[in-house]
Amino acid sequence: MRKNFMKFLVVPVAALSLAGCGINSVPTAEENAKAKWADVQAAFQERANLIPNLANVVKGAAAQENKTLTEVIEARARATSPNIQVNPDDLSNPAKMAAFQSAQNQLSGSLSRLLVSVEQYPQLKSQEGYLKLQDQLEGQENRVRITLRDYNEAVRGYNTTIRTFPDIIGAKVIHGAKPMVPYQATTQGAESAPQLDMAPAT
Repeated sequence: MRKNFMKFLVVPVAALSLAGCGINSVPTAEENAKAKWADVQAAFQERANLIPNLANVVKGAAAQENKTLTEVIEARARATSPNIQVNPDDLSNPAKMAAFQSAQNQLSGSLSRLLVSVEQYPQLKSQEGYLKLQDQLEGQENRVRITLRDYNEAVRGYNTTIRTFPDIIGAKVIHGAKPMVPYQATTQGAESAPQLDMAPAT
């Protein structure tokens, strides 16, 4: 009778021990980080989707900005290229993450140059279509910033989980977990949404 009782106790104790060794916590943290990365990609894609509309408005009103506009369109093509995209399994690959970040930063830089150059055209700044795009771009830059913050927080949580006891046991032995790469701004302040002053000239 006592042996049966001891066997009965061993099962829940073993289950609790395994649960405390990263069996569940590691994949949970990993899936959370991957979900946050999907949000990052969606935010960058939505920003990229606004650029053709912006290009059409600027092209019609400021033909002399064609060189800058071409840079934006080319940077958008690079940033949205399938070769540069990072799938969830690449989140531990620093080279893939760096390439993605570089492409997004190049797009941000060329887009900022275009928006600054548009300051010279009051007639463009007063167009309803342009003002609507201004609001959409500002909102999208804020969304990019928020999704990057949330992703980095999820990566921090995951990386902490796989490096701390007792989760490190399951992370190394069972899951073969590797640290994920946080999204790092390559230029100071790049993680913050730009302040765009595109109000109509008075």
